[in-house]
Amino acid sequence: MADHPPVPPFTYESAVQKVRMAENGWNSRDPHKVSLVYAEDSRWRNRDEFVTGREGIVEFLTRKWSRELDYRLIKELWAFGGNRIAVRFAYECHDEAGQWYRSYGNENWEFNDDGLMAVRHASINDLAISESERRYHWPLGPRPEGHPGLSELGF
Repeated sequence: MADHPPVPPFTYESAVQKVRMAENGWNSRDPHKVSLVYAEDSRWRNRDEFVTGREGIVEFLTRKWSRELDYRLIKELWAFGGNRIAVRFAYECHDEAGQWYRSYGNENWEFNDDGLMAVRHASINDLAISESERRYHWPLGPRPEGHPGLSELGF
C-alpha cells in the first residue's frame, strides 16, 4: 500500500498540509477519490449517521452531494498531536429549491501509520442563509490560494 503523506506524527506544517489536502479533496465532490484517503475499515460518525468502510463512505458522500448542491468547503486546523488532528470547518451549499445554507462544524481525525484516516467524528450545525450572505464564490473545485480562510472571514 502506498503511503498517504503526510503521515503521523504530525508537525504543525504537516497537519496544516493534511487539512488543506482534505479540504481540496472534499471540494472535488468526487466520492470515490475522497474515499481513497480513508482506511478501508475507517469508522465515521457524521451528525447522527455512522459509516464504516470505503464503500459506506462512497455511498454517504454520493447521497450528500446529490442534496448539497454547489458545495464549497473551508477547513482550518484547530489542534494536533501524534496521529490526531482536530479541525473546524464551514461549508456553503443550496438545496434543490434554491435555499442556501452555511454549515459549521468540528471534526476529530485519527490516522493510521500509512497516513490514512481511520476514525472521523463530525459535529455539524446548519444555518439557512440568503444568497446575498454567501461568502464562498470561487468556481467549483479547490479553494483558490489567497482566498480568505475561516478566521479571516470571521467564522
